[in-house]
Amino acid sequence: MKALRRHAGSPVRGRAPTPEPAGAARRTVLNYKKTMTRRDWFGALGSLGLVAKSSAQAVARKGRLKQAATRGCFGKGRTLEEICREAARLGLKGLDLIPPNDWPTLKKHGLIPTMAPAGGHSLTDGINRREAHAQIEPGFREMIDRAAAFGAPNVIALSGNRRGLSDEEGIDNCVAFLNRVKAHAEDKGVTICLELLNSKVNHPDYQCDRTAWGAEVVKRVNSPRVKLLYDIYHMQVMEGDIIRTIRNNIQWIGHFHTAGNPGRHEPDETQELNYRAIAQAIVDLNFQGYLAHEYTPVKDPLRSLDQAITICDV
Repeated sequence: MKALRRHAGSPVRGRAPTPEPAGAARRTVLNYKKTMTRRDWFGALGSLGLVAKSSAQAVARKGRLKQAATRGCFGKGRTLEEICREAARLGLKGLDLIPPNDWPTLKKHGLIPTMAPAGGHSLTDGINRREAHAQIEPGFREMIDRAAAFGAPNVIALSGNRRGLSDEEGIDNCVAFLNRVKAHAEDKGVTICLELLNSKVNHPDYQCDRTAWGAEVVKRVNSPRVKLLYDIYHMQVMEGDIIRTIRNNIQWIGHFHTAGNPGRHEPDETQELNYRAIAQAIVDLNFQGYLAHEYTPVKDPLRSLDQAITICDV
């Protein structure tokens, strides 16, 4: 049985052949085909759904409150490259707590490291141990240097756990360490931010767990380059009364973190904090630093982050 061939111009079974345009009409069609640009073709194909759409355009923000995020907000499985691309698209200014070796990836996407990680110490073994100051200081100074060289505005500091220290002794020890490094931070134009964390749920025995305690440290150090990292979630767990506390202590605050409570998940209708009102209060105080989202999403990470940014974009 001979194979059937379908030649150009031969009719499809059951359908009359399409007539070729003649004369001037044929010349018009041919000229149009020759002059169509690559953009024309892709536009036409795109309208038919034959070409994949390019990445979504950047989200326009009011930007009165500069926002950032931590890696955890983007969920699991994304590379830093992918995270940076999405962060830029969503209108974030930077990312918190990214190791210095990864900062060039942020810069590639127009982002900055808004909060450099701890240098020379940790959450549990922090600056409240006077006997550890000499050991912590070189790494802390190095982190300030790296932040200054790359344009990171802030470096985090952590009190560490109490381990039997009284409040007053812990304050004295933190002040003593910060006094050792404050001139270096001032010279480099980098702000040290002592983080407030809750000791009730997430970080048992952490010493800098109340606004008044942290503010007392900052007051005694008395430097424009030593401030508090006011974590709204953590202080809601410990104290509540968030907006009043922020208003009364804004001169001591250099940076904010967010998360929903209870659960430390995305800000949404399941949690108790009114982040739009909080963000408005911060903007009304003419705060010039950054507010960074730091939570573990339980829903679609990018949609949740978009929603969180939108809520705080007052």
